Amino acid sequence: MNFFERQEQARRQSGRLVVLFGLAVLAIVVAVNLVYFIAVGGFPDEGSPRHVLGGMLVVSIVTVGIIAVASMHRISSLAGGGAAVALQMGGTPVPEDTTDLHYRRLRNVVEEIAIASGVPVPQLFVLEQEAGINAFAAGYAPGDAAVAVTRGALDKLNRDELQGVIAHEFSHVLNGDMRLNIRLMGLLFGILALTVIGRKVLVHARGGSRDGVPIILLALVVMLVGYAGLLFGRLIKAGVSRQREFLADASAVQFTRQTKGLAGALKKIGGLDGGSKLASGDTEEVAHMLFGDGVGYSSLFATHPPLVARIQALEPSFRPEALVEQSARWQMHPPSGLDEDLALGLDAKSPPPLPGDRAELRVTPPAVVAQVGAPQSNDYERAGALVTAIPETLRRAAHERDEVPALLFGLLMAPAGKVRERQQFELSSRLDERVVRQALDYADRLADLPRILCLPLAAMAMPALRRRPRAELEQFTDACYVLTHADGQVSLFEYSLGRLLGSHVKHVLDPAGGSKPSTRRLADASAAAIDVMAVLAQAGHDDPAAAMRAYLAGLARVFPRLNSPYRPPADPLSALDEALPKLDEVEPLGKELLLEGLVAAVSHDGRICVAEAELLRAICATLRCPLPPMLEV
Repeated sequence: MNFFERQEQARRQSGRLVVLFGLAVLAIVVAVNLVYFIAVGGFPDEGSPRHVLGGMLVVSIVTVGIIAVASMHRISSLAGGGAAVALQMGGTPVPEDTTDLHYRRLRNVVEEIAIASGVPVPQLFVLEQEAGINAFAAGYAPGDAAVAVTRGALDKLNRDELQGVIAHEFSHVLNGDMRLNIRLMGLLFGILALTVIGRKVLVHARGGSRDGVPIILLALVVMLVGYAGLLFGRLIKAGVSRQREFLADASAVQFTRQTKGLAGALKKIGGLDGGSKLASGDTEEVAHMLFGDGVGYSSLFATHPPLVARIQALEPSFRPEALVEQSARWQMHPPSGLDEDLALGLDAKSPPPLPGDRAELRVTPPAVVAQVGAPQSNDYERAGALVTAIPETLRRAAHERDEVPALLFGLLMAPAGKVRERQQFELSSRLDERVVRQALDYADRLADLPRILCLPLAAMAMPALRRRPRAELEQFTDACYVLTHADGQVSLFEYSLGRLLGSHVKHVLDPAGGSKPSTRRLADASAAAIDVMAVLAQAGHDDPAAAMRAYLAGLARVFPRLNSPYRPPADPLSALDEALPKLDEVEPLGKELLLEGLVAAVSHDGRICVAEAELLRAICATLRCPLPPMLEV
């Protein structure tokens, strides 16, 4: 199952979730009406039953209203995206410039996996009060994702094991699971609302006079009915989550190309006291998005496959008795992740070479499409090489909240000359002079930076950029637009970086609304697809005749029966800005076909340069189809 098939599966599960939620609500309404029917003594022996039926209608409306209001309130409280979920769980943000060894190791692992996946580095949180080994990823889209790990995971897992856990969570980031998880949190809160109301009333009514007895009885009845909702909620979570965990484990192994790390983390969950259990009272709500079982459900309601089954899927020869033996050894000598890292030592692998600015890659459409949302171990190795190749001063600046805007402005500034003077003038009219001076300084430092490192550097800077106030982020996007258009022309690199930054910041400003469900048919967006294909054919070929042949080759892959002549837009980048939001709404399998056509158009001459690859990555990021930093040859 590839990225697009999993996206389609997540889309179908969203519809299935709505159906299950409707059935759960129906069951609760029936239960409430049954209690009401018994309380009023049933239908009268004489006269019309209208009074009873009217009361049942009112009870039904009130019950549905309570569930709907509770769900909408919870969904609204999660509009802040992944960070909102992590903070509500008691997460402590990991500073971008941290010197703590545990935090730095976590940040290094997450940065490398994010860059290898082609997504912005997510916000990081640690659940400091949780001694169990667990983690989760939350958010509406990769641009607003947050990854949280427990203190137990930081202390007890070595780097390989931590890498396996984070790679597992990134599978949920890439495959559309996060948005489904947040929807599930909102809907389940509505189902549980009656239980919460009954419990609150019971607490306040306890210890009162005899007049409060009916209220106590009513609260108990409401709680009992609410527990029916809890039952349905757990069944829904189990049905949605179980198989996804096996898929995420498989994706993590495919990414890291070793089972040792992920299997080791699962063994420590099974062999150490506390396992993956969380002490927080809010665990019920997030149980379906955790790396391991954080509650201790029975097999009927389990949101995760059995632990031994997960380990055996990675290591078929694993014996369950080995957990008991390992547990006894750990009782004597508790594991320490950092100590294990020192004992294991660091790999001395030489990083793969990075392509130069003038390098040309030979790619095929199926090979590129297969890379979307499916990073391999060589992508992880390349990401490590990219991060290492970025000068330390620039890496440090990408982690500094006050330095990040100027650093990103520096990436967009032209070499010294009239264009840069124009850019300086435009920035000075909008920003503080200190920021302008910083941007000019970074522009000089970035002048010799290989182009292949620029977008990874921007991805590293995203967590610090997200911490800027909303007004500053809006000002930032405006300044980026001005910088790219200062000379009246926009290079492929400027457009690619601007498009990526704009897409990421959009999700920060509006996490819940920044990523609409993909439900549109590709045929209904054919005009937009044709425009983008014409732009890429033109960008990838200097000769107009060759560009026309490239366009027709791409068109034949996507719309084989459509006869649309080659008409390159007069303003290609404006055409992209208009077309891409429409194509973002196309259903996943339609996007897969579209990307094959786009790759065929830009690489029809059998090669693709770094600038064209960056443009393709920017387009893919806008369509929520992340590409690794280097295309597979």
